Amino acid sequence: MKSQLRSDKLAMGLSLACVIHCFFAPSIIILAYGISSFAVEAELIHYLLLFLTLPISAFALHIGYKNHKVVSFVYSGFIGLSLLILAVVLESILGEPGERGLTVIGSIILAFSHYKNHRICKELECEECHS
Repeated sequence: MKSQLRSDKLAMGLSLACVIHCFFAPSIIILAYGISSFAVEAELIHYLLLFLTLPISAFALHIGYKNHKVVSFVYSGFIGLSLLILAVVLESILGEPGERGLTVIGSIILAFSHYKNHRICKELECEECHS
């Protein structure tokens, strides 16, 4: 299933988007206010990224496990996804630094999980991944 490879790559890209958003959102927001009166609320972006990340990551990790029966990347992926969910849900308690920290750590763990999933597929050269 090439869909596993594509979904792993897409999920890694979404993890990177979370990290980029955390580091560069303040600058982008300042520029957006200076250029126009349009500003996207930060909460909406957080929920949108999470809404996209959860199903794609879960799909890629599930397909990888189904094909290879290697569970280590599934556990780390679950931890990464859990940290991303906690960052959004507990934002008001953690504050911006706590939310940012959880998001960055969760995104890195999740991206690493997808990278491991992708590498295992490549190493095993299974027909299901490459057909």
